[in-house]
Amino acid sequence: MNHIIDLTNHWSGIAALVIFVSAYALVMSEEFTLLRKSKPVILAAGLIWGIIAFVYSGTAHYEVVEEEIKLSFLAYAELAFFLLVAMTYINALEERNVFNSLKSWLIEKQFTYRQLFWITGILAFFISPLADNLTTALVLCAVVLAIGSSSPKFVSIACVNIVVAANAGGAFSPFGDITTLMVWQSGKLEFAQFFALIIPSIVNFIIPAACMSFFVSDHKPEIVEEGISIKTGGKVMIFLGLSTIVTAVSFHNFLHLPPVFGMMTGLAYLQFYGYFLKRKSRWLEESSYDVLANVSKVEWDTLLFFFGIILSVGGLGFIGYLELVSQLMYEDLGATNANILVGILSAIVDNIPVMFAVVTMDPAMPHNQWLLVTLTAGVGGSLLSIGSAAGVAIMGQSRGMYTFFGHLKWTPVIAIGYFASIYSHILLNF
Repeated sequence: MNHIIDLTNHWSGIAALVIFVSAYALVMSEEFTLLRKSKPVILAAGLIWGIIAFVYSGTAHYEVVEEEIKLSFLAYAELAFFLLVAMTYINALEERNVFNSLKSWLIEKQFTYRQLFWITGILAFFISPLADNLTTALVLCAVVLAIGSSSPKFVSIACVNIVVAANAGGAFSPFGDITTLMVWQSGKLEFAQFFALIIPSIVNFIIPAACMSFFVSDHKPEIVEEGISIKTGGKVMIFLGLSTIVTAVSFHNFLHLPPVFGMMTGLAYLQFYGYFLKRKSRWLEESSYDVLANVSKVEWDTLLFFFGIILSVGGLGFIGYLELVSQLMYEDLGATNANILVGILSAIVDNIPVMFAVVTMDPAMPHNQWLLVTLTAGVGGSLLSIGSAAGVAIMGQSRGMYTFFGHLKWTPVIAIGYFASIYSHILLNF
């Protein structure tokens, strides 16, 4: 952020900081207030930029405010449309009974709760590098909710495990997390360099999962359900979803375009196939298929939450607070300590705005330090439920069975995995 006037000690800067902290306090208390998390941060974003514009309106540099807010909005737009496509595919696959079919298969196999805990965790770890941690968490949370509907305790601990596993799996892939996308898009690391984080990511997942598994019942779910098959076109949609991922990676890697353009192209795949299904349903006299119905069911509260967060952080950066933080962290504390702290901050303020701030500050670091901050921002978000997109989205999806405080009681064992993964990265990659 190239601010012209340093407002960090001005009344406007202090007011903006108070507004942001107050808004985030409301986000963290959503479980008690029942106030949707997007509302306070959207208001905060508007107030922060309104204050900045008011201060600059009396200067010769008033036009720079509009330019800077457009940059923040562009960063949000890329994220929002990326997530919009991912969520639309999730809803389309859900409508075609893909997840219900997986749930039915797991029930038919008569797995115990403990076995299901490990199966969903391992699936989350290996799917998230391809489908991103948010999408993966939403998919497997839907499965857990269906299987464990009679056991809220199992749903809670299984969702904690899924969040940790999805964030750990997403940390070693440029496509696995919005934070890794930011690092990749900004050119800090090459595509293949991320895979140096595979072993630290495994360590991060296994340690908390092993500890939590002792508290999962070994009984079988008491669910009797007939076999559910995938509807017409479901398997083709799985293929189209994978093709969309390949398109997004290829657009960035070979054509040097933002991955969101590849995702939007992939949405067109689904739209054209939806048209084919709609025509086919008329021939077979089935209920008509509508792709736009899947778009309407996306988690809009989550998308709007990210709007408020990214615009608010952009405003605080423009005021000059990010420069102060960069000076304090990367120059005074040193890169390693600063990057470890980034992970802890990610758990409190969500890893996306924290990584957005780090990429914006652009500290001079070697590749192993950019790998470290990629790891810490990715897996550090697992320390609290509000620390990552996966956790935030599942809180909205789980109908109160996975909560902030339900996650918080497992934070100590997640923290052990967090520091163990950092230690393994330093041993292997420094």
